[in-house]
Amino acid sequence: MKRSDNRWYLLAVLTLVYAFNHVDRQIMVILQEPIKQEFGLSDTQLGMLTGFLFAAFYATLGIPFAAWADRGNRRNIITIALTIWSGMTALSGFAQNFWQLAFARMGVGIGEAGGTPPATSMISDRFPAHERAFALGIYTTGISLGILVGFMLGGLIAERYGWRVGFFVAGVPGLLLAATLMLTVKEPKRGEADAIVDDGIAPPLSETLRFFFSQKAMVFMLLGGVLTCVSANAFLAGVPLYFIRVHSVPLGELGIALGLLLGGVGGVGAIVIGKICDRLSAKDLRWRPWIIALTSLLALPFAAAFLLVETKAAAYAIYAIPSFFGLIYASISYAAMQELAPPRMRAMASAVMLLCLTLIGIGVGPVLVGVLSDAFAAELGARSIARALLWLLTLNVASAGFYLIAARNYRGDVARAISLGAA
Repeated sequence: MKRSDNRWYLLAVLTLVYAFNHVDRQIMVILQEPIKQEFGLSDTQLGMLTGFLFAAFYATLGIPFAAWADRGNRRNIITIALTIWSGMTALSGFAQNFWQLAFARMGVGIGEAGGTPPATSMISDRFPAHERAFALGIYTTGISLGILVGFMLGGLIAERYGWRVGFFVAGVPGLLLAATLMLTVKEPKRGEADAIVDDGIAPPLSETLRFFFSQKAMVFMLLGGVLTCVSANAFLAGVPLYFIRVHSVPLGELGIALGLLLGGVGGVGAIVIGKICDRLSAKDLRWRPWIIALTSLLALPFAAAFLLVETKAAAYAIYAIPSFFGLIYASISYAAMQELAPPRMRAMASAVMLLCLTLIGIGVGPVLVGVLSDAFAAELGARSIARALLWLLTLNVASAGFYLIAARNYRGDVARAISLGAA
């Protein structure tokens, strides 16, 4: 196969890789109820499988993968990572107990640690600042596509053939995509989109981290992102259980409905708001954090109302609003981390963001909603999951405050990163 130098082809393939990342990650979410029944698990154990056991490896190994990506061939790193996580997803279908499944999910986390940091760095080298939020918004639709396919495919297959087949079908195609990536995508030149001459030298990790912590906008973007991510991943894990237990939604229907809401509507939101963000940010870069804060607050009352309505139809309709806004914090945060770091620190910037968001957000969110749901179960029965999710919405208010603080320093910190990259 001939390797393509087209930047849109690169973006399309990396978006597809990111979609497979989330198919393999989120299929566990839609399959958790039948897995719970077969293995006799608690909600807390389900939270460990969908959250901490995956996140601990995904987050911590992102740092060494990123250090490698800032020095080596990023396309090759993603190819290796995709092969690992796809293989471990397929192996999940052979699990016979909690610990075997936990081991497989740890393996998925190890592989996926090498996906996003090099991918966002590659995209930022091919798309300039005035197109970057839009490009990374398209990349972030990989989350939507992954949820769409993972939920719909997982729900339908599990209903007809059992949950184990769902893991097989999700994992195997990723191995073919890894070969396509290796054979058809070229490694981009670092700093190309920003007209920065790359000196070929990545700074030591200690120097990189000192620079990151001196960037106040980066620090407060991370703090806001962590709280948003805890809430978002608690909802991602808890909403399927809420629909099954409170509204008695069959697994096949649930996969289609949540796939369309979180995947379809969420993907449209990421692209549309990403484009708006680029246009507003061309006039004032502070619109990056401002838009995340604004959309988070706009979604909040609808997320609460969704948990309080009595009918399934009303729940579906209301949940479309927070679904539309749900992915924008991720796409704009990726753009922000790339703008706040020079080219040879960009993979590490994404890795640090993912370390914070994943270890705390993905690691804690599903576990926390499981613990709260178990705590409320004696009092509320099936509705304990709704009470747990309502409590976690308070984190979105605090996160908006951190984004507003980040906006105060954003323009100056971006200029500082540019000057360091050009030095």
